[in-house]
Amino acid sequence: MYNYITAKKTFRCNETITFTTHGDFRFLDNLQPLLVRWGGPVSVSMYAPGDDFEKSVETIFYYRDCSALKLVRDLVTFHLFFEEGHVPENFTTVANLKNKSGNCSSAFSWEEEYVTYKIRNNLDYPVNVARNVARETAQTHFVFASDIELYPAPNTIPTFLEMVQRGEERTCPQVYVNPIFEIKANATLPNNKVELLEMLGNGSVIPFHKHICAYCHTVPNFKKWTTDKIKPGMSVMHVGKRVRPFHHWEPIYIGTNSEPVYDERLSWEGRYDKMTQGYTMCLMEYDFNILDNAFLIHRPGIKTMKSAHIDKTKVGKQNYRIKAEVYPLINKIFGTKTGCEMW
Repeated sequence: MYNYITAKKTFRCNETITFTTHGDFRFLDNLQPLLVRWGGPVSVSMYAPGDDFEKSVETIFYYRDCSALKLVRDLVTFHLFFEEGHVPENFTTVANLKNKSGNCSSAFSWEEEYVTYKIRNNLDYPVNVARNVARETAQTHFVFASDIELYPAPNTIPTFLEMVQRGEERTCPQVYVNPIFEIKANATLPNNKVELLEMLGNGSVIPFHKHICAYCHTVPNFKKWTTDKIKPGMSVMHVGKRVRPFHHWEPIYIGTNSEPVYDERLSWEGRYDKMTQGYTMCLMEYDFNILDNAFLIHRPGIKTMKSAHIDKTKVGKQNYRIKAEVYPLINKIFGTKTGCEMW
């Protein structure tokens, strides 16, 4: 259900960037801190099978109506989706949404441990469907396809647009990578690179997935990124490729809807869900521009292998499907290239 609940504000395609993201209703508490830092349009696709649909609508209107800042109402557009076999029995039509409002009479939140329809029915999260739905509905030229628990650096939009306006022409397709970090629980989010590097030095911030899959998110020339003199504005610190030793790299970047879509056969639980896109972009000879004054910070709390809840059976099945079905098809369409690897 595309554009099921739309943002109050609209923007021209060249005046801002759309942050595109996804999740279910339990994760909407991330919107407020994300919006405070982002300050621009956000496109959210929400997985809402069965009675999760009603809870999704209830939660959306709570965050739209019950915050003094009204950022969710002004800037966020919601798209809801579900499988054919899990259509909600009852859902509010778009026409009846006009009469809907949030219940602001009491504190409201869904804990991550809440047993959803998805959990009760042992459904896998179709993460790449979610990513594509959110991205393809964006109204701006530039899109920032990311995760809802990753908060961008303040002022990313104006400094990025200033940079591309003075940019140089290149022959290869290109995207703009934001290095990603984790931060300790209860720590204050850094507002700029100076604060980030200070926290990186004292250990309150670490590179993303350091304890789970460090090589999946380490950007090329990371040491230079941390030691170069900090300059005002934004620029490209380094141009990387997805080749060894970065052939496992899963960068999150600012790009456009011209970039390859995410493979919708892959689930969140099976992992490696962005690897196929990264491999395709290598075959297409993409430049990955590492931005110097841009970064993403994960919602506070350091992740560990224990907290990641990895289902090895589902990971094995998805790996097999990638090798047997997805990988050969990509090679058939795009050919092969020395240096490009899936894993």
